[in-house]
Amino acid sequence: MITAENITLHELIGLDTEITQSSNVQLVGFKGKVVDETKSMFVLNTHKGMKKIPKENTIWQFSLRSNKIILDGNMLSKRSFERLGGKT
Repeated sequence: MITAENITLHELIGLDTEITQSSNVQLVGFKGKVVDETKSMFVLNTHKGMKKIPKENTIWQFSLRSNKIILDGNMLSKRSFERLGGKT
């Protein structure tokens, strides 16, 4: 079960997210559902269509049930299988 303590060990695809801080101020406030992930980017399905957004230098807020979980994108900048503990 995904919790705030172990969210980085789980798949993030399918979760709703919002950018709360970024070195690129134009990204702050972007919201959407994570539909894909690469080593350095999330692909979000937003109300303006699909958007590729870099993980690094960005603070992400993920919605998990009724909880809001804040994660630093620099800590997420790995391939999903590396973050999940798979082979490198």
